[in-house]
Amino acid sequence: MIHSRRKLLGLGLALGVGLAAFGLPKTAMAFEPQKPIEFVVMAGKGGGADKAVRFMQSIIAKHKLAPVPVTPINKPGGSGAEALVYLKQKKGDNHTIMFTLNSFYTTPLRQPALGVNIENFTPVARMAEDTFCLWVNSDRKDINSVDDFVKAAKAKGKDWIMAGTGKASEDNLLTDFLNSAYGLQMKYVPYKGGGKVAKELAGNNANSTVNNPSEQLGFFEAGTTKPLACFTPERIGLFKDAPTFKEIGKDFVYFMQRTVVGAPGMSKDAASYYQGLFTKVFNSEEWQGYMKKKALQGDMLSGSALMDYWKRERDIHKQMLIKMGAIKG
Repeated sequence: MIHSRRKLLGLGLALGVGLAAFGLPKTAMAFEPQKPIEFVVMAGKGGGADKAVRFMQSIIAKHKLAPVPVTPINKPGGSGAEALVYLKQKKGDNHTIMFTLNSFYTTPLRQPALGVNIENFTPVARMAEDTFCLWVNSDRKDINSVDDFVKAAKAKGKDWIMAGTGKASEDNLLTDFLNSAYGLQMKYVPYKGGGKVAKELAGNNANSTVNNPSEQLGFFEAGTTKPLACFTPERIGLFKDAPTFKEIGKDFVYFMQRTVVGAPGMSKDAASYYQGLFTKVFNSEEWQGYMKKKALQGDMLSGSALMDYWKRERDIHKQMLIKMGAIKG
C-alpha cells in the first residue's frame, strides 16, 4: 500500500514537471519575496518614521519573518514628494514598500503636478498613530507652561523660531494652529527629518518644536528639553506633568499615521504577504513595547479599512490646508 502511494506520488511529480516544461498552467504558489525588500522612508534619518522602520527591520531579522533582507531607504526630499514619486514609478513592483507620515496626504494636495493619487497605492498596514507635543529647551527656566510659552513667543514676534519637518507638513499645521489660537507670529523653519529638528532645539538653534515623543525622548531623558503640552486626548504616560491642550482650553487633537504602503498595482498575493508579515510585527512583544515606550497609539488597520482611513484623513487635511492658505478651496 505504501509502495503504491509512492508510485502515484512519483507519477504526480513527473507529470507536474512535464506540464511545466510544455508551458502549461500549474497551481500558483503563494507570493514570497525573491530579492531584498526596499523599505522607503518618506522622511530623513533620525526622525520618528526612520526610527520605526529600522526597529521593524530588526524585528523581522530577529525572528526571521522574511526570507530576504529588508533595506530602509530614506527619501525625504520635497516633504515626501521624492518618496511618493519613487513609489508611484514602481507600479507593479512586489518588492518595494513605503512608510508614511501625514505628508502622504498633504504633499499630493499641495503639489498636484506630481500626479500622485494616494488611492492608487496598496494599503498594507497602519502600525500606529504617533503623537505630538510642544517642546522647548530646558535652559528656558522662564517657560514652564503654555502661558509662559505664549508670553515669550509674543515678546519675540517673528524672531521666534519654530523648527519643523517640511513645508505645510504636520509640524507646519500645528505651528499654524498655535499662531492662530494664541495670536503669535512664530517663524516656521523646515528641516529634513524630525531627528534634525530635535537636535536644533537641543542645541538652542530653535526656540521650540512640536516633535513626536520618539524624536525628543533622548534629549528629554537627558534633561535637555521639556514638553509643555501635548496634542492628545489624554495625558501621555511618559510626560505626566504635561497637560493636553484640551485641559488648557484648546480642544485640538492631532495624530500622525505610521503606515506601511505598497506600490501601485502590487499583486494581491504580495499585498496579502506583506499584510501577514506586518501583522506578525505588530503583534510582536517588541513592537508592542516600542509603541508604549514611544507613546504610539492605535490599532492595526489594513486592506479596505485602511483605504477608508486614508480617504477620511485626506479630506481632513485638505480642509486644514485650505484654512492655512496653503491650497485653494
